[in-house]
Amino acid sequence: MSVLMELSMFPLSGGESKSADVAQIIKLIEKSGFPYKLTAMSTVVETKTMKEALQLLEEAYLQLEENDRIYACAKFDIRASRVDGMHQKIASVQAKVDVPIKS
Repeated sequence: MSVLMELSMFPLSGGESKSADVAQIIKLIEKSGFPYKLTAMSTVVETKTMKEALQLLEEAYLQLEENDRIYACAKFDIRASRVDGMHQKIASVQAKVDVPIKS
């Protein structure tokens, strides 16, 4: 099974830059051992179960809960018959186009 979770989470208070807050969550994800990819707009994490994904989402929230207001957006792609979905999905699209996909 593959659960891909796309996650954006940061406090609305504070200054303009949110990179320090995002870094806290990235450290948590890194420590979890789950594969992930940080992008300019969000982070994609792959877990084997929905329970693992939701637990990681809650732990990310707990990193920021001291803030008065937190923005969070999570999207899921859950597929029972897939393994290594982060790479498999990109490879599937790559096989159908004539140019390299930029990452």
